[in-house]
Amino acid sequence: MLQTRVIPPAEGAYQYPLLIKRLLMSGTRYEKTREIVYRDQLRYTYPTLIERVARLANVLTEAGVKAGDTVAVMDWDSHRYLECMFAIPMIGAVIHTINVRLSPEQILYTMNHAEDRFVLVNSEFVGLYQAIAGHLTTVEKTLLITDGAEKNAELPNLVGEYETLLAAASPRYDFQDFDENSVATTFYTTGTTGNPKGVYFTHRQLVLHTMGVATIMGSVDSVRLLGTNDVYMPITPMFHVHAWGLPYVATMLGLKQVYPGRYDPEYLVELWRKEKVTFSHCVPTILQMVLNAKAGQGVDFKGWKIVIGGSALNRSLYEASKARGIQLTAAYGMSETGPLVSCAHLNEELMAGTEDERTTYRIKAGVPGPLVEAAIIDGDGNFLPADGESQGELVLRAPWLSEGYFNEPQKGAELWAGGWMHTGDVATLDAFGVIDIRDRIKDVIKTGGEWISSLALEDLVSRHPAVREVAVVGIADPQWGERPFALLVVRDGHVIGAKELKEHLKPFVELGHLSKWAIPSQIAVVTEIPKTSVGKLDKKRIRVDIIEWQANNSTFLSTL
Repeated sequence: MLQTRVIPPAEGAYQYPLLIKRLLMSGTRYEKTREIVYRDQLRYTYPTLIERVARLANVLTEAGVKAGDTVAVMDWDSHRYLECMFAIPMIGAVIHTINVRLSPEQILYTMNHAEDRFVLVNSEFVGLYQAIAGHLTTVEKTLLITDGAEKNAELPNLVGEYETLLAAASPRYDFQDFDENSVATTFYTTGTTGNPKGVYFTHRQLVLHTMGVATIMGSVDSVRLLGTNDVYMPITPMFHVHAWGLPYVATMLGLKQVYPGRYDPEYLVELWRKEKVTFSHCVPTILQMVLNAKAGQGVDFKGWKIVIGGSALNRSLYEASKARGIQLTAAYGMSETGPLVSCAHLNEELMAGTEDERTTYRIKAGVPGPLVEAAIIDGDGNFLPADGESQGELVLRAPWLSEGYFNEPQKGAELWAGGWMHTGDVATLDAFGVIDIRDRIKDVIKTGGEWISSLALEDLVSRHPAVREVAVVGIADPQWGERPFALLVVRDGHVIGAKELKEHLKPFVELGHLSKWAIPSQIAVVTEIPKTSVGKLDKKRIRVDIIEWQANNSTFLSTL
C-alpha cells in the first residue's frame, strides 16, 4: 500500500459518520409540506414522519430492543415500513425485511438464521406467524400491525398494536452517533440450491448507495428520472433490497411518496391517477400486469417514468409502454449490490443515432454509475477487452457492495474471489462503457457447439404480435447437449405454434442476429409462467415443469 501523507484532524473537529439518520433529517429542508401517502387510508407531512420515527424508536427501546439486535418486519409496502427502515437502524439495531412470499419453511429458516429478537407482524400474516412461532429460537416479543379496527391478535409475547403504541410514545428521541460501519439492514436472497443467504448492509454502504442512486437518477441528462418535484410510488416490494433503495433517496430529497400496500394492478392504476405519480420502479412482469389492468385500458400514462430491473427489459415491452406514454429506463443490480450499479445512458454520439439504435441502448443494463467499477473476466479470472464482443462474467467494485453473507464466510469468500464481486452474469462491455447482460451463467443454453443467450432469444420471441410473455430455458438433448425450449403466454384472440415461431425467427437468423441453433424446436403455450417471490421468471421451476410435461406427453406442447 502507498505510504501517503495523512494529517490528523484538528482538535475538536467533528468526525461525521455516514448514518441513515442523516438521510431522514435532510428531507424537510426541501419541501416540508410534501406528503407520505398510504393507500386511501393515511397521509401526513415530513415533520410528522420525523416525529413518527422518533415515536417508533421509543416504542422499540421501551420494549427492550438494544443496539445490535435484529428486528424483523412482516408487512406490505406502507408508511410503517418506511418508518421501520429509519427507526430500527437509527437506534443501532438491524432491520430484517422478511420476504413474505417465501414458503413458511424458508421464512422460519431466515428468522432463526438472522437471530431475530423482535418481530412486527401485519395482521394479514398472523396465521403464518402462528404456524412457525413454536419453532423460532431467538424471538422474544412481537408487535401487531393493522390497517383496520382489529387491535388484538393471538401473537406470542405481544407488546401491543403499532398505532396505539406510537400514539402513547414521545415524539422526540435523541438518536446517538455510532460507527458508520455498523450493520443496518439484512434480508435473504434465494438461489437455485440450498437455503437462502443473508445479505447485509452497513449505514455507510446505504448512505453511499443513496447518494449514488440520486446522482444517477437526477444528474445524468439522458435518463433524468428523479427530482424533488417528482411523486414516487414503489412497485418493488420493500422487503426486496429496500425497494431498490429508492425510499431512502425519496426521503432524502423530500419527495411526495405513495405506498400502495399489497400490489393490485387495478389499484396501482387508481393510485397513479389520483396521486399524480411520476416515478416508479418494478420488474417487467409487474409492469405487464399494470398495462393489462382493466383500469388502465385506453389510459395515456404520459409523464410516468419507470425504471425496470430484476429481469431484462425486452424491446417489445419498451415499445408497448412507450405507446402508452411511459418512459422506461433499464437498470441493473442484484441483491448483493445494494442493488443499483448501472442505468441506461445515451451519450451524445448515441443520441445522434437512429431511433432504433437509441432503443437498443435504452434497454441495455447501462453505464456503471459514479464510484462503480465493472469488468469482464473469463473462466480463469483473466480480464477481457471492452469491445462489445468478448463475453465473460461481469465483476464489480463499489463502496456499497455487500462484503459477504451473514454467518457464511466461505460463501462470502466465493462472492469476492480475486477482490471483485462475482455477479454470476454473462455480459459484455463496449467502448461506450455500456454493460450488456447476455444471460445468467446458469441459464446460458449450450447447443450445437454454441452458447445461446436465453435473454436475447426471449427479446426476439417477444416481438411476435401473438406473444404476451415468454421464457426460454435449455433442456437436455442427447444429440446437441441442450436445446432451447420456449414457454409462451399468448395474447387474447391469437394463436401460435412452433412452426409460426420458427418463421418469425428466421429473418433474425438471416440478418445474423441469431444462430440457427437458437430457434426452439419445442414450445408450450401456457396461461401463466412461473415467477419467483419477487416477480422474476423462475427458470429452475420451469425446467422441472417441462421435464414433467415431456414425461407425460402433455398435449399443449408444440413440436417442429
